[in-house]
Amino acid sequence: MRTQITELFELKVYTDKAVFVGRVDDVVIDVDQKKIDALAVGELNPEIGEIKGYSGLQIPFRIIKSIGDIVIIRHIPGIFRAPAKEE
Repeated sequence: MRTQITELFELKVYTDKAVFVGRVDDVVIDVDQKKIDALAVGELNPEIGEIKGYSGLQIPFRIIKSIGDIVIIRHIPGIFRAPAKEE
C-alpha cells in the first residue's frame, strides 16, 4: 500500500488493546535508508501511564501494526496501561 506522508498527520494512534495514545504530529524519516523511522505523536493521552510529563513521543515504525483511518501499534505493557474494565 502506498500513501502520502501528509495523510498520516493528525491520525489517532491506538494500541492493539484499544488504548488511545495520541495523534500523529510528524514523521521521522531515515534519509540514508530511505524509510520511515518513527511517527512523532503529540496530544498524548494523560492516562497512559509512564510517559506522563512528556509533550510528545516517538513511536518506532517497527511496532506499528496497521495504518488506515487510525494507526494501531503493538501494546507494550510496561509503557501503556490497559484500559480500566467497567464494572
